[in-house]
Amino acid sequence: MGDRIASAGPVGRAPLPAGARIIELTGMTLLPGLIEGHSHLLLHPYDETPWTSQVLNEPLAMRVAYAVRAAEATLMAGVTTMRDLGTEGAGYADVGLKRAIEEGVIAGPRLLVSTRAIVATGSYQPKGAPEHELPLGAEPADGVDELTRVVRDQMGKGADWIKVYADYRWGPAGEALPTFTQDELNLIVRVANSGGRPVVAHASSPEAMRRAVLAGVESIEHGDGGTPEVFRLMGERGVAFCPTIAAGDAVTQYAGWQKGTEPEPGRIQRKRDSFRAALDAGTPICFGGDVGVYPHGDNVRELELMVEYGMAPVDALLAATSRNALMLHLEEDLGSVRQGLLADLIAVRGDPTQDVSALRDVVLVMKGGVIWREPRD
Repeated sequence: MGDRIASAGPVGRAPLPAGARIIELTGMTLLPGLIEGHSHLLLHPYDETPWTSQVLNEPLAMRVAYAVRAAEATLMAGVTTMRDLGTEGAGYADVGLKRAIEEGVIAGPRLLVSTRAIVATGSYQPKGAPEHELPLGAEPADGVDELTRVVRDQMGKGADWIKVYADYRWGPAGEALPTFTQDELNLIVRVANSGGRPVVAHASSPEAMRRAVLAGVESIEHGDGGTPEVFRLMGERGVAFCPTIAAGDAVTQYAGWQKGTEPEPGRIQRKRDSFRAALDAGTPICFGGDVGVYPHGDNVRELELMVEYGMAPVDALLAATSRNALMLHLEEDLGSVRQGLLADLIAVRGDPTQDVSALRDVVLVMKGGVIWREPRD
């Protein structure tokens, strides 16, 4: 009762509480609220304002205002839970957004936040003239003492997950190369785990992915350069892969690619190859599109691309529900329509197990037993 599912099952078999309100969903599909695994509420699409300009030029209040609007759009799209992976220069604003949602000040999905994220000194953006120290999109730290302090500080200020950039595009030719040593990554995971927080790693190069997996991170983000060997290692260790296909697809179009009329650029082809390798290796797949690079509320774009790149629609749907609940350690509360779980429910027209684009036609959104959107007569 209250915020949880009292009973579930076919009409006539599931007990109906006295005074219950009945909502007719004829011809629709009822399913658990979607769980987004990789988002940035404090960012808005790069074709509106480039990332660097958002980090350097937008006042914090303006970025929070964008985020409030983004949170509501996300919830109305059927995403009832979301892992936000870094404020990108907006400090601990995600902690405040999480609290505002929990206390009913604003509308939005329940949040798991990672605050500032951790980068190696010299690796992250923005960069300019070397004599100037520009504000960064994440928190730099190196070595035993500094990394220990920063991990603990972020946990103390509200981080549910610790995010680390295991590599970045800082090679001599701008290529992605590892940023932290194996010992440093091991330390980050050990300190975070001792505080009850899992670790997620941004990693695109095979070596950074390998180091992060061996260190004990619980999910790898992006993985553009992932090899069959690395994905098999992830599968063996149960490390989830958030491919963020939609972000790369969006950025490539922002740069001028005419999708559907021009051949696919190498970046897109490599992403197809890495995703296929992950599927073939049996790597657990996370639904997480790096939304914020493209519009909030358009989360289904990632699921559509996962299917386009070779995933069965029903598996994509499971990635966005029960499997993401498991990855986020929320399987006792979310991810299924089952007695005792939180009443996070959505309804859509059509059958998303056959066509995930049906998830674009959301007619009911319930989070924790509270209806935020419902069918119109």
